[in-house]
Amino acid sequence: MRCVIARFPFELTRSGVLESMKGIKPEKVVGESVTIGRRAYPVKQVGVVITRQDPRDFSAEEVLRAMTKLGFTCRSLPRTAAPTRPLSPLQHASAMLGVPVAV
Repeated sequence: MRCVIARFPFELTRSGVLESMKGIKPEKVVGESVTIGRRAYPVKQVGVVITRQDPRDFSAEEVLRAMTKLGFTCRSLPRTAAPTRPLSPLQHASAMLGVPVAV
């Protein structure tokens, strides 16, 4: 499959990616990941191995797109709610009183 990563065209195959990643020890996954074989690799690590480019030259999204098209299982960052600030004493008291009911 032909794909473009960091403005360079690559001809990638599923078997070629499997062969390239054979013997590579996965780094700790803290963000997006690609499952290759039975191992989960960080997306940027896979991108470095298959493109031989600096990880700053391409985005994780480019590699995720290519790996998904090749049939690998990809996991993106989970969507988490923004951290909430604790209520001020006035807000807390107001919340305890509830909302006034219209008569």
